[in-house]
Amino acid sequence: MDRIQWGIIGCGAVTEKKSGPAFNKVPHSALVAVMRRNAEKAEDYSKRHGVPRWYSNAGDLIADKEVNAIYIATPPDSHEQYVLMALEAGKPVYVEKPMTIDTRSAERILALAATYKDMVTVAHYRRYWPLFQKVKMLLDEGAIGQPLTTTLQFFRKPLTAEELSQPGVQWRIDPAISGGGLFHDLAPHQLDLFRFFWGNASVIGGRSSNRGGLYKASDMVSGQLIFENGVHFSGQWCFCSAESQQRDICEITGTEGRIQFSVFWENPMVLENMAGTQSFSIAPPEHNQIFMIEEVVRFLRRERSNPCSVTEGLAVQQWMSAFSS
Repeated sequence: MDRIQWGIIGCGAVTEKKSGPAFNKVPHSALVAVMRRNAEKAEDYSKRHGVPRWYSNAGDLIADKEVNAIYIATPPDSHEQYVLMALEAGKPVYVEKPMTIDTRSAERILALAATYKDMVTVAHYRRYWPLFQKVKMLLDEGAIGQPLTTTLQFFRKPLTAEELSQPGVQWRIDPAISGGGLFHDLAPHQLDLFRFFWGNASVIGGRSSNRGGLYKASDMVSGQLIFENGVHFSGQWCFCSAESQQRDICEITGTEGRIQFSVFWENPMVLENMAGTQSFSIAPPEHNQIFMIEEVVRFLRRERSNPCSVTEGLAVQQWMSAFSS
């Protein structure tokens, strides 16, 4: 394909700024159709964003002859269904994270991707942010010597009654729709970075519990990984912490120093080694997914390999499942 003409299934809040506008800002790419079950909202989105066509049925959007690639931005419980529909129509897929609702569904998507020439990419987009590209470059250059350990702490205060009443929050904390709670919504970004840095893990374990009791899903999770390169990972997620204890800290230690950064908060990245201490302030992009979308377009134009394959998405899904047991 020379020009990638996108159709969005699920043009909700996540597509307003994080992804939707980026499809028209990447070379050889255009957003030509959107779909949402609420026809009025689909039409409104198309008018506000200058999208030529809108639909209220996913099958109609997929059948649009002007659409040659599909972006799935619905909640995870419908990802597998829409991936299959798009692939059967001969159209490649860019699917939101988490890739699907659970590991079994992710395994079925892996089989689908293999059958349809690996034309599915998972939206683990932070790996292409300049900040995390910088972290990987420092690691690859040996800035902290041989990496030894990675620790992560992500603590957040409980959701308020007002937040819990919002539809955009309610589906995220309903395991039947999202696969889990806020851990399943946010941890894919973090865990994918470590897979991007280190590759496969050979030892996986963890536990979870519901301490706050505000919703069905776990709100405390701990996980451990040992990567095949020997790096040990330990992570803690708490979504019922005191406001004063909120944090977003990841630290990688090595034989000659350490790197500290945040995944969601806009804190400077710190490098500490034999040369001293350096701080790097690298702002996030205007549209969160623009760099990943650029890489997906290059992939579909056969200019590079898959920027985040289903195999990689499945690994993250398996880790989350092990941590949430």
